[in-house]
Amino acid sequence: MNKILGLHHITAIAGSAQKNHEFYTRVLGLRLVKKTVNFDDPGTYHLYYGDERGSAGTILTFFPWEGIAQGKNGTGMATEIGYAVNSGSLAFWKDRFEAFQVRHEEAEERFGETLLKFKDPDGLELSLIVPATADTRIPWETNEVNIENATKGFHSTTLTLKSIDKTAKVLTDIFGYRLLAQEGNRFRFLTDSVPNSAIIDLLESPEGQHGISGAGTNHHVAFRVPDEAVQQEFRERISSQGLQITPKIDRDYFFSLYFREPGGVLFEIATDNPGFTVDEPLAELGTHLMLPQQHDYLRAELENILPKLD
Repeated sequence: MNKILGLHHITAIAGSAQKNHEFYTRVLGLRLVKKTVNFDDPGTYHLYYGDERGSAGTILTFFPWEGIAQGKNGTGMATEIGYAVNSGSLAFWKDRFEAFQVRHEEAEERFGETLLKFKDPDGLELSLIVPATADTRIPWETNEVNIENATKGFHSTTLTLKSIDKTAKVLTDIFGYRLLAQEGNRFRFLTDSVPNSAIIDLLESPEGQHGISGAGTNHHVAFRVPDEAVQQEFRERISSQGLQITPKIDRDYFFSLYFREPGGVLFEIATDNPGFTVDEPLAELGTHLMLPQQHDYLRAELENILPKLD
């Protein structure tokens, strides 16, 4: 049986495109891989950050709706994004967060791994995690964040749920994950199909309040498959379990299916193909405003109304 190949990307909501861009490229040192627009709301950017190529498992994307109300983490949503970093890099990040006045906590332990929690300008909850097994991916580096300290891509994401039972069955019976460990009300699931971006934590909160979508919250979690043929296999599996799932949607850089898992989190299944160099050379990724074909006629208008990114 084909298994999900870990995380493909995660999409979140921001309130200011410029603050978002500055934080993720300057402070965190990620590459702006693609500057495009929301398919359904072309007056809003869709910004993609990742490694040099925008490899699956490194891509954090944002819909920066200018002035949107603050969201609130809660049940029925992804509530934390974890990035893998090298052992010994957390001191660098703590100093950097203090220099840039980034909200952060003291380092702590989880499942035998050390992590440093922090928040982006909108309050999105993130963490830097030193994995139990070193992550060998080659990160994007900048003048300020060198290769030894740079983030490698996703380590994990956390879903907060009233009950984990039905969501766990999606992960194990459909996606091919297995329960790895439990600490209190946190359950860690792992797929052995890939060496990284392979962990989903389910946090069970029966009395928790439902999350409110807005700035600083996650919109959806996308899981990775190699191509459209395998994607179709998953569509049939998901549909056979009585879950409503969309037809295949062309997102220019990958093909997508969407469904809401039983706990309320919006899941996507995204392909590796065709990738981010389909419309820009590798060296120029993220330097041009790339528009979906159906919105290209709006280019002059959009270039005028979309915020400038410095």
